[in-house]
Amino acid sequence: MAKQKFRTEVSQLLHLIIHSLYSNKEIFLRELISNSSDALDKLRYLSLTDKKYKTIKLDPKISLSFIKSEKENTITISDNGIGMNKEDLVSSLGTIARSGTKKFIEQLTGDSKKDSNLIGQFGVGFYSCYMVADKVEVHTKKALDKKGFLWKSDGKTGFTITEKDKDSHGTTIKVFLNENGTEYANKWSIESVVKKYSDHIAFPIELNYVEEKDKKVENKTEQVNSASAFWKKSKSSLKKKDYNEFYKTLTGDSEDPLFHLHTQAEGNLVYTTLFYLSKKAPFDMFRADYSSNIKLYINRVFITDDDKELMPTYLRFVKGIIDSEDLPLNVSREILQKNQILSKIKTNSTKKILSEFKKMLKKDKKKYIEFYEQYGIPIKEGLYQDFENRDLLLDLVCFKTNQSDEYVTFSEYVENMQKDQKSIYYLTGSKLNELKNSPLLEVCNKNKIQVLLMDHEIDEMTFGSVPKYKDYDLKSINHANALEEIQGEDKEKDSKIDIDPFIKKVKKVLGDKVKDVVTSKRLLDSPTCVVADSNDPTAQMQELFKQMGQAGMPQSKPIFEINPKHKIIKKLSKMNKNKQFDDSVMLLFDQALLVSNIKIDNPGEFINRMNKVLEKSL
Repeated sequence: MAKQKFRTEVSQLLHLIIHSLYSNKEIFLRELISNSSDALDKLRYLSLTDKKYKTIKLDPKISLSFIKSEKENTITISDNGIGMNKEDLVSSLGTIARSGTKKFIEQLTGDSKKDSNLIGQFGVGFYSCYMVADKVEVHTKKALDKKGFLWKSDGKTGFTITEKDKDSHGTTIKVFLNENGTEYANKWSIESVVKKYSDHIAFPIELNYVEEKDKKVENKTEQVNSASAFWKKSKSSLKKKDYNEFYKTLTGDSEDPLFHLHTQAEGNLVYTTLFYLSKKAPFDMFRADYSSNIKLYINRVFITDDDKELMPTYLRFVKGIIDSEDLPLNVSREILQKNQILSKIKTNSTKKILSEFKKMLKKDKKKYIEFYEQYGIPIKEGLYQDFENRDLLLDLVCFKTNQSDEYVTFSEYVENMQKDQKSIYYLTGSKLNELKNSPLLEVCNKNKIQVLLMDHEIDEMTFGSVPKYKDYDLKSINHANALEEIQGEDKEKDSKIDIDPFIKKVKKVLGDKVKDVVTSKRLLDSPTCVVADSNDPTAQMQELFKQMGQAGMPQSKPIFEINPKHKIIKKLSKMNKNKQFDDSVMLLFDQALLVSNIKIDNPGEFINRMNKVLEKSL
């Protein structure tokens, strides 16, 4: 058969794996064993749930062997699992089926350490063997099929697939080792790698080797793993190192996890869960087609790893295993989605995970912030997705403030509130630095009122639907009248300004660009600002609606606040309404929009007005 080329992304990934993971090349064996285990899982599941496969006699195992000689240095990994047909070989070994590959490749930096971590998140799988191989052969036959196939590739120029008889179903991978891989062609190296990464594999891993004893050559077979489900072991028998090594095997990540949670529930429901958090967020976390990170087992039998119903959407970054003893093995995917037992496990697990996050925050805030900087946005999503756990989620979100670059929780905010303060104040926008310098903060800064700075677009949507934290109202100072409690009544009159006629003239200039023009009690150093009416969405929220395809929604107009004590306003108030007055008012309005990161209607006119002012001042 003619040689077929790899898809472009496969060639790129092969190159990156070979060069970025070189220092950790032993993982190739872990990845190939993991693939064999998956193949055995699939066949065992089909034999229990599909009549066609019940005739197959199962004796699931993985076999390893090696040759080290002047003529050949190879390692062979065999399994009697589901196997592959020609189409499977092309789709599994010639392309990358997992979504987001292009985005993943774009994230790679050229820094081998950083790229190693990214590749670990993606999962290197079969392709990792090219770190140690000049050539790889895959001989396979799919269960119930009559034909076998042989796939060959050097990992560079492409691959070939030819028909080749095979006695039984399953897959045999022969890795022809290069100079970097010959160190693994011995009993000790293979055994140590299996013990390190694959001891938990639930099927026997047998190592076939030749031993010379008393001048006699003997062929020996030895099981080199414990073949017990790791998550079923008692927690007291496991150390942190054990959990970390299992995590690396489970996920392909080269770093230790940030966190693990092992639960073994007994009672009305009997199930085991083992959850992990990666130190870095999955690269596809914000994709609609993100990959599920949870594997479902029933009595240690693998069922699925692509059911997104196993965990709430906002906890899609949690990785791990759910193993239930109460579900039937022949449960269908459709039934799984509506199953009450699984729903209860999901509910219990969600509450347990969130409670553990809260414990982490209380025990080690530094570690929690490390977590929050990676996963804070999905946690905020939970506030409008999961009403049952909203109170718990509110204790987990945190923000920087106008007073500090340190993260502050709602609980910490309340502890530091001023004596007579009754509300929690926050300011939304798109950039932290812009928020810190916003004129909307001036009266708060003067009165030493802490304001939470919310600089992500999701904050607008989330906290617009969260009216309270415990007994305290949440108030957005992007809105008019939000600061009445702080401002109080301004009894001081400035006799030099008759403000009402001035406001009348300003309204005439701005026309339907604004909902109203009012004097401001929040401004101290700035001449003007714009805010949203109390019941209107902010300009940022309206922009978010547009991005979500809801551009047809009616547009709310801002309220224009003016500071009557500011020098510019005092001078303007003495001017007659003429072209210069109109230009000055428009200039102040556009400036107020820009400071609030709101697009102005006509940047060209703004520049022209600004140039005129500069010309007169020079």
